[in-house]
Amino acid sequence: MPSDGRVTGSVDGAISGPGELVARALKDDAAAWAALVERYTGMLWTIARSYDLSVADSADVAQTAWLRLVERLHLIRNPDGVGAWLAATAHRESRRTIQRARRERPAPVEPAVAFGHVDYDVRRLLAGLPERCRKILRVFAQAPPLSYAEVAAALEIPVGSVGPTRQRCLARLREHMAGDA
Repeated sequence: MPSDGRVTGSVDGAISGPGELVARALKDDAAAWAALVERYTGMLWTIARSYDLSVADSADVAQTAWLRLVERLHLIRNPDGVGAWLAATAHRESRRTIQRARRERPAPVEPAVAFGHVDYDVRRLLAGLPERCRKILRVFAQAPPLSYAEVAAALEIPVGSVGPTRQRCLARLREHMAGDA
């Protein structure tokens, strides 16, 4: 069990590491696949949502990442790094989704206050932050909470910079909130 107390995936009731799960999945072990899906689906969704994708587009990104893993599982050189591989795939698919959306959809019109005054203020406050801050705050707002290692993989930043970056972004958000008060 990781130091943050989360169960990382089990096969036949025993806790298994990613390398073991990949090895079993290569042998068509349904329980190993289920454990991989349980372990990494939340991360895939968090990555997709960090790009401001809709729920439907986020679902497509997650499904595409899983499809790519099924297609290429036998090519993975570092089975223990399957989580990082999935994260990189989700980032790539999220960027592709954004590029495709820009080509296919007209520019959005400024919405009316459809979600209530408080939500509108939060969205406006977040919009005033740098993109890096918006992404890290969105990732930390996801449930279930991710470990710093998963946040680092989702945002493609070093693990050691997750905490300090989060603190700087929260400080900036507080400054924006104080300016609105």
